[in-house]
Amino acid sequence: MDLPVMPPVKPMLAKSVAKIPPGMQYEAKWDGFRAIVFRDGPDVEIGSRGAKPLTRYFPELVEAVRERLPQRCVLDGEIVIARGGRLDFDALTERIHPAQSRVRTLAERTPASFVAFDVLALFDEALWDVPLRDRRRLLVKALEGVTAPVHLAPATLDREVAREWFESFEGAGLDGVVAKPLDLAYRQNERLMYKVKHERTADCVVAGFRYHKSGPVVGSLLLGLYDDAGALQHVGVCAAFSMRRREQLVAELEPLRMDSAAEHPWAAWTDEAAHESARLPGAVSRWTGKKDLSWVPLRPERVCEVAYDHMENGARFRHTAQFRTWRPDRDPASCTYAQLEEPPRYDLAEVLGSPPGGAAGRSRGARPPGGGGA
Repeated sequence: MDLPVMPPVKPMLAKSVAKIPPGMQYEAKWDGFRAIVFRDGPDVEIGSRGAKPLTRYFPELVEAVRERLPQRCVLDGEIVIARGGRLDFDALTERIHPAQSRVRTLAERTPASFVAFDVLALFDEALWDVPLRDRRRLLVKALEGVTAPVHLAPATLDREVAREWFESFEGAGLDGVVAKPLDLAYRQNERLMYKVKHERTADCVVAGFRYHKSGPVVGSLLLGLYDDAGALQHVGVCAAFSMRRREQLVAELEPLRMDSAAEHPWAAWTDEAAHESARLPGAVSRWTGKKDLSWVPLRPERVCEVAYDHMENGARFRHTAQFRTWRPDRDPASCTYAQLEEPPRYDLAEVLGSPPGGAAGRSRGARPPGGGGA
């Protein structure tokens, strides 16, 4: 492989903002694996956000890249899997498997797609310093007539259309909206774009905590929700406290500390077999590795409100939740899965196909200069 932009590349990132900013190019925020695709004739490499190779996990995309992309190019985009008309992140995580036979089976069972939203190199030209408006024009031309499983990400200059996308596309499993300055050059690993993500809140039982890696202060609170059978299920953690607040939490939670976990709802967490039928803290996975997952049990008598974005398998928070406030008015037993919101469904095909009519279709009338529309 000999391209004007060579792997590894760390993609340009976005910083979180509360509102969609004006005067930019807007795109949907995809809920998948960020990926940089390199093609030089028959040679294809796919790099992750952390510049680690993803090529072996998505053999069907390697073939699609050879068939559908320009002979020499480097594209930035997202690997996604769609099932039932919406994105399925859980199916995507299953694709990262060490056994090649399993990879091949899953490539047939849950094939992935690649949604391209930027171009870093085309033929013999590196495009690092080319403004976004011109990179978008080149990308649209390079992917003219492209077919699934490779897609051109819809984009618009119309802020009102972006607001409609933010509201409606969540039902197809998308994550929010990304806003990009039109004169933006491509800068690796820098947060120069803006993202507005969906956020929901839930009242959760605080049933334990983990110490911070720096010492005897709270690192994270362990959160629980009651299921239909009345069992307290571990749904994730909230963290990101200041050091002073971590120290205060140790004292605040001291009256709830249990001498042992023997009488705790999650007493079985040390039994490896128990994790097969229950969501308990302390489970080791390929994501946690050898990370210390020991925890301090608390009597499940206190409730806090947290903000979250996505649920994983409908069972737990995918990312670390954000602490909002204590809820002394809430009975822990009332903290159930029933409170979690489900957005109205929206067909992913309308997002990718942008048919006439509706929020997605309107993007065709709001193209960036040079034809950079949906």
